[in-house]
Amino acid sequence: MQVALMVSLPVLAVALFVGVLVSVFQAITQVQEATLTFVPKLIGVGLVMAMMGGWMLTTLVSFVHLCFEHAARLGQ
Repeated sequence: MQVALMVSLPVLAVALFVGVLVSVFQAITQVQEATLTFVPKLIGVGLVMAMMGGWMLTTLVSFVHLCFEHAARLGQ
């Protein structure tokens, strides 16, 4: 649970904050364009994945490695 939260939190946080900012912008300007919410979120999540993707992958690989080690010890 902790690893899943650590890995997904940066992406979810960026999507949340960009969504709130775009919603406030839409409320102020009364522009109700559907793609206006999607495109900034996509760009923000893409940037986070590009910057933190290596760390996310390393974290997940080490967790899977640890799980396999524990499973191997249980089989003995």
